[in-house]
Amino acid sequence: MKIPNMIYGTAWKKENTTNLVFEALKQGFKAVDTACQPKHYREDLVGLGLLKAYEIGIKRQDLFIQTKFTPIDGQDQSNMPYLANDEIEIQVEKSFETSKKNLHTDFINAYILHSPVYPGSKLQRVWQKMEEFYDKKEVGALGISNCYDLDVLKYLFNNAKVKPSIVQNRFYAQSGYDKEIRVFCKENNITYESFWSLTANPNILSSEVLQNLALKYEKGVAEIFYRFLNHIDIVPLNGTTSTKHMIEDLKIGEFELTNDEINSILNLLN
Repeated sequence: MKIPNMIYGTAWKKENTTNLVFEALKQGFKAVDTACQPKHYREDLVGLGLLKAYEIGIKRQDLFIQTKFTPIDGQDQSNMPYLANDEIEIQVEKSFETSKKNLHTDFINAYILHSPVYPGSKLQRVWQKMEEFYDKKEVGALGISNCYDLDVLKYLFNNAKVKPSIVQNRFYAQSGYDKEIRVFCKENNITYESFWSLTANPNILSSEVLQNLALKYEKGVAEIFYRFLNHIDIVPLNGTTSTKHMIEDLKIGEFELTNDEINSILNLLN
């Protein structure tokens, strides 16, 4: 299944997760992102939101569900899906089984390594375990998140049997907006997903360029920026808790920015 042009992000939604996921799907989101990381996500409540959506006629096969294996450094060790002393392959396996159970599905559209692990030999062990899920047709695509070092991405790509087809990173100035990584992604048919796209870029959203485009197209600045991201081959995560914004943001495919307008926003990323 092709990745939709926008993904509903479920981090930090806590006890509101079920209702927000249900609302997002009801309003038309076709993709949901989560992680088996109780510290920041309630993956189990994402699953309940999915069940509520199925009750109103939304079909599992029409949704793109992606979740993540979170290495131990990103976990609260008092509440995680595996044991600290498990071998890394067992950690991946237990996390994956927990995710399928939480999400009430035996197929995950995309399974993502939440952050690189070191050294490279350990990264390969994790990836090879993830490749097993792909080979068994329990997973449709593999990806990596929070990977800001192009050398790490190239190492993974060159050593993987099943190549990463998704990179999900924070889209912000401190990483130079991942310019080199995004070029590599484009050259190798890897989908680049962005998170913190709005939160990390208040200066861009308040810029004269975006304000003027919002007036011209009679849209909010968030919609203009999301549309821009799609134009430059980025699939943004959207974590809004507002039904109004869900409805507005899902309409970004209904208008096109001109090349000059796209370039004027690109200039703000320099």
